[in-house]
Amino acid sequence: MMDADTMVLPRLGSGEIRVEDPWGEDRAVGSRAGGHRPPADTSRWRLAAWLLPALLAGALGAVGAGTPGLRLAELATWRAATSPWPDGLPGGDVTLVPYHLLMRAWAEAFGTSDLALRAPSLLAVAAAAALLGALAARMFAPRTGLLAGVIFALLPSVTRYAQEAQPYALALFAAVLATWFLLPALERPSLRRLAPYAAAVAVLGLCHAPALLLLVGHGWVVLAFRRGVTGRWLAAVVLGALPAAALLWSGVRDGGQVAPGARPDLAALAATPRELFGVAALGAVLAGLALFSLPLRRTAAVCTAWAVLPPLGLLLLAQATPVWSPSSLLFTLPAWATLAAAALSRVRARWWGVALAALALIAAPAQAAVRAPDGHGQATREVAEIVGARRLPDDGVVYGDADARTLVARYLPADRRPTDLFAATPPQGCAGCLWGVRRLWVIRPGERTDPVPPVGGATERLLRSGYQVAQVWHPAGFTLALLVDDRAGL
Repeated sequence: MMDADTMVLPRLGSGEIRVEDPWGEDRAVGSRAGGHRPPADTSRWRLAAWLLPALLAGALGAVGAGTPGLRLAELATWRAATSPWPDGLPGGDVTLVPYHLLMRAWAEAFGTSDLALRAPSLLAVAAAAALLGALAARMFAPRTGLLAGVIFALLPSVTRYAQEAQPYALALFAAVLATWFLLPALERPSLRRLAPYAAAVAVLGLCHAPALLLLVGHGWVVLAFRRGVTGRWLAAVVLGALPAAALLWSGVRDGGQVAPGARPDLAALAATPRELFGVAALGAVLAGLALFSLPLRRTAAVCTAWAVLPPLGLLLLAQATPVWSPSSLLFTLPAWATLAAAALSRVRARWWGVALAALALIAAPAQAAVRAPDGHGQATREVAEIVGARRLPDDGVVYGDADARTLVARYLPADRRPTDLFAATPPQGCAGCLWGVRRLWVIRPGERTDPVPPVGGATERLLRSGYQVAQVWHPAGFTLALLVDDRAGL
């Protein structure tokens, strides 16, 4: 019997056995890490990856930043920044205390104009766009970083929160910063690398405690790819989250709330893409592109966990306590932008301009709407203008919400304000305050079919029986009514 022919197989080097890389991305990354000379234009692309997104996000945020009036949540920031210590600090949402303390110091240095109060958010968004471009360039390639930063800057919700005197933009930057420090800490988990990560987590929690849900995504990445460093990562997370945990415990013990929101029903969940991305169609486009960037590589898996797991965590948490709010998920937008950029970077460069132009066209109406006087959902200046133009010397005013009082204090000079009838006395026991008041303004947040506030007791009975509604206005986010005594002429 003849022996079978022997086939000699060439020996494969360890570098030739690779994890599946269907898009060829590891070859690009490996060529840079393996000592090969990078293309001549790499340094220019790396510079563009962070500089252009920062300039674009800053420009889009700055244009028209002072046009929309401060909404009620921003007015609370103004009150906290200007009221005597500690009266101006929030009595409800304990997570806002660090931000309001920061804004007190900022107001001392730069003033309290609408633009000045929004400037920290604008700077945070520009910095986040720059850091995201650099992060995506590190994770994928410089051109992917440029695409990620530009896509992020084009989102209307990014522009909107760059123009808000609220902590969401600062938390957004802190989320990108924490992810920036996570990657080298996973590769070499030394104290020198874990300490900056823990510090970034601390900043994230103090800016906005619900943003700590980012750690759910980070934890999944650690367990999936670097299980051996889990203990050291957990130690860094515990140290970083400790300041926010202490703040929450102290506030809840004293009766404060933690990031008040809502319990999500189907309507709230359906509205989330529009509220989170600014345009529901943009959310659909980015989610569709993200499907092409699902975790075929570890870098894409990092962004997928960042984008998907925090909303699921917030949804589960909202089943126990009403904390659901799309604005609390703003810190996931960089991940969605990066996943979309990773998909677009696989097509020819000449199609990038077409794709970005299409995204800008979809976003354009929402970008314009953000800069309208009621672009932040509440036409506070319009309310003040209506009252100021029609107010008579003996007019009184009733507020359906304590924050509405701040609206009038902000946008109407003292000599143009109606008399605040319930400023010193609870409304329920203040029926006598209405004696002799012929014209009464009522300012209530929200779209109300009944303008009379439910203050209860004899006061509410007098408002309903002794006055008739002369006129009702519905500026965005408010119900404004003029009530006149039945015995008075209009």
